[in-house]
Amino acid sequence: MKTMATYFQNDPQKPLVYGEVELINPKRQRLRGEEKKEGVLVHPVMVGFCGTDHELMEMGRKGMLSAKFPEGTKRLINGHEGIVWVPSQNRFAIVLIRGGDSIDPTRYTEDETYFEYGCDQADGLFSDDMYVNPDMLLKIPEGYVHDGKLDLSFAKKMVFPDPFACMLFQLERMEDLGSAHWFRQTARRHQCSLEEARKVAADEIFQRTVIFGLGTTGMFIGDIIRQAHPDAKILFVGRSEEDSPKVRFAVEQARADYLKNNFADPADCAGAIVEAMGGRATTFIGVSGANVEHEIAFKHGALGCNGIYNSFSLGPKVTFDTMPFGFENHLIFGSINFRQDHMEQAIEMLAKSRYDEIVGLIDREEFTKDPMGAYENKIYCKAAPMKTAVIWNREYIDITR
Repeated sequence: MKTMATYFQNDPQKPLVYGEVELINPKRQRLRGEEKKEGVLVHPVMVGFCGTDHELMEMGRKGMLSAKFPEGTKRLINGHEGIVWVPSQNRFAIVLIRGGDSIDPTRYTEDETYFEYGCDQADGLFSDDMYVNPDMLLKIPEGYVHDGKLDLSFAKKMVFPDPFACMLFQLERMEDLGSAHWFRQTARRHQCSLEEARKVAADEIFQRTVIFGLGTTGMFIGDIIRQAHPDAKILFVGRSEEDSPKVRFAVEQARADYLKNNFADPADCAGAIVEAMGGRATTFIGVSGANVEHEIAFKHGALGCNGIYNSFSLGPKVTFDTMPFGFENHLIFGSINFRQDHMEQAIEMLAKSRYDEIVGLIDREEFTKDPMGAYENKIYCKAAPMKTAVIWNREYIDITR
């Protein structure tokens, strides 16, 4: 079947193009042990742009995308955030992006394989048509479809389930690892059982939480921590002005404080963090993508004794001096995953949120006319909104709602 789509290819001049593509529909499985199934035809409706898309474009420019292409092709239709219409089932759905020959494709191991729609070995959503394993089409909540059309405000929110689910996973990991890290000394302080101490410790680790970086992931994790731990003290650290719409929105959502990082010396930034928090951080979450994250946390002491360091950034190298690291008993971890239940929870939480307010739209014709120009000059430039999306199929969107 032929369709119109944007797709990546290995080309130093045109790694991203828009044109006619021949779709393939190999049998795929959601989880190990399940039946492999051909995909059902769906029509993408609203699609969001992710930083991964830009990174894949740069990989194509360098000729590094071959391993990402679906088998038997020399291209990858991109797009992994959005909502689709399923004509055979007469409903809208969110695509569960990752599946494969694995017990849990978000935590695949050495003897397992996986694929990701729009990212790795499977075509994605920036296309008039695509095929999706029927087991990987997640339901949307009731109340957001009127006369066969999807509310625009709801559709905007549905470009976020993938990163929001990742942050739900981060919360779960911080609670699990942090409580295990603290519960014995917590039991002694509170004179309670070890079982009771685990619950207390899972809350206490967020006493002084630093979120270093204020993109959408930083915003989401702050919001999620606040909802799960109402008494947490949360500090966003970023480079934006305090009165910028992004900062105002994030601070309001997470009921957090904000520190502008305009310090020339990382030590000064660390000192300002400690002062703003009223003590060294119990949890430090790095989401800025900058190497200075670990320096501020470890070398300059923003992270306190027994604190946990969540490295969510892609790119920076985390280093530490083993002497203070050992004596201060820090816990460092990193993981970029989610599960289907996280996606389903994310859909429900986002439906009730205000995150449509931070999504800007680009016209489909403007994007498809010059995809690379749109990426570089509108979607991933300094003046870009926090999140950009495109209404790929206006037939299914009620723009009045």
